[in-house]
Amino acid sequence: MKNITVTMDDTVAEWVRVEAAKRGSSVSRLLGEWLAEKMRQEDAYAQAMREALGFESWGASSGPYVPRETLFLR
Repeated sequence: MKNITVTMDDTVAEWVRVEAAKRGSSVSRLLGEWLAEKMRQEDAYAQAMREALGFESWGASSGPYVPRETLFLR
């Protein structure tokens, strides 16, 4: 594990101290957990984006596509 220094406004520091106390945790551990969760979310999003951009189609059409005018008849 690495130790780092974090600089924040006094009001933010007070808030995070209270949140950590409510959860029976330290500020350091709470911030570490939040950042790890953020990292997992970012990784999951990037993976989903790669999969979406790699998607080609469900398969070839068996005939011509339906004209736009037909789809939106009133």
